[in-house]
Parts: sequence; C-alpha cells; structure tokens
Amino acid sequence: MEDEYKKIQLIMNLRNQGIRDRRVLAAMERVPREQFVSEAFAEKAYEDQSLPIECGQTISQPYVVAFMTEQLELGERMKVLEIGTGSGYQTAVLSHLCRRVYTIERYRTLLREAEERFKALNILNVTSMAGDGSAGWPAQAPFDRIIVTAAAPEVPQVLVDQLKIGGIMVLPVDKRRGEQELLKITKQEDGIRRESLLPVRFVPLVKGIAREL
Repeated sequence: MEDEYKKIQLIMNLRNQGIRDRRVLAAMERVPREQFVSEAFAEKAYEDQSLPIECGQTISQPYVVAFMTEQLELGERMKVLEIGTGSGYQTAVLSHLCRRVYTIERYRTLLREAEERFKALNILNVTSMAGDGSAGWPAQAPFDRIIVTAAAPEVPQVLVDQLKIGGIMVLPVDKRRGEQELLKITKQEDGIRRESLLPVRFVPLVKGIAREL
C-alpha cells in the first residue's frame, strides 16, 4: 500500500516536471519499480533518482526513463530495439507501449535477472539477448524506434542503419570531457536530423560481451 502511494506521488511529480504523454505515465504506473531494484534499495524505489544494480550498473532515474520514452513517440504497433537491458525496468515500460521490444545486454547476470522479472510480471512481448549492443540486432532490423541506455562517443552509424526511414533513436552521447547530452535522432531519406534534448549522465557504451567472474 505504501509503495502504491509513493508511486502515485512519483507520477504526479513526473507530470509536474513536464511529462505529458498519458500513455507513458500509465505505463510507468503499471510497472512495479520496487521489483527492479535490490532489497537494500527497495524503500527508495519510487524516489526520483538512479540507483545501483548488479555489475556496477544503474537503474535510471524515473524522470529520465519517462522523458526518453516520451521522446520516442511510440505507437502500439511499433518494433523497438533497446540497447542495455540493465535491470529490465525501461524494457518493462516499453513493453506496455509497443508491439515488441528487442533488448540486448552485455552482462549475462543482469540479463538473467531481467528475464526472471519479465516472467514474473507476465511480460510476453520482449525478446532478449546477451550480446554486443554497439552492433545492434541486424537480424531483426529494421526497427521503428531505438533507445540506447549507455553513452556512445558519437551517434553509431550501425544503429542508424538499423532504423526505418522516419524512425527515431534516443541516446546519450559524449559531448566533451565529463559531459553527455541526450540526442533525438530522426532518420530521413537524405540523412539524419539531430535534436539536443538535455544533459545526462549514463554509463559508457562498451563493445563486446562482458566477462563476469
């Protein structure tokens, strides 16, 4: 009951911060964020802040999740690629807004845990894979939308190539030493249109599959 109250407060806070897409707010209300954090941080699940998860990674701040999701302009029949499954929280939000989510994670530990959460929550429209997110998922391309939850040094052309014409990609990119910016990329017939959205802080996008001890 307390979690439900905190969740309502969080949704109200997101609205006050400018999130207007009712479908995005409804999706975030449906996803139990407390199930995507460790027990040690369960009390902070509905605070608007990022939290540590396994493998030195983080679960993103709810506002950033809501903002990135809103910028994707999702339709219910769309096919979405997510680079960086992490805890699976962003994936779960996306699953309520589109036809299918394809998600890639370089840490097998994180992926296994996320898959267990999807199963527990009866999320059936997510296909996941342990792999190199920087390479995308060419076998399933093209995608209507791509979301990247790790910061690339520049806009990856390999991911642009996997977008449909008219498709949108939202991703953080290194701007200068110690700074990152969130970009909205729209693929057009003659190239891409870039829109700078806001400063952010994400873990770096790393090539390859992680070696875990």
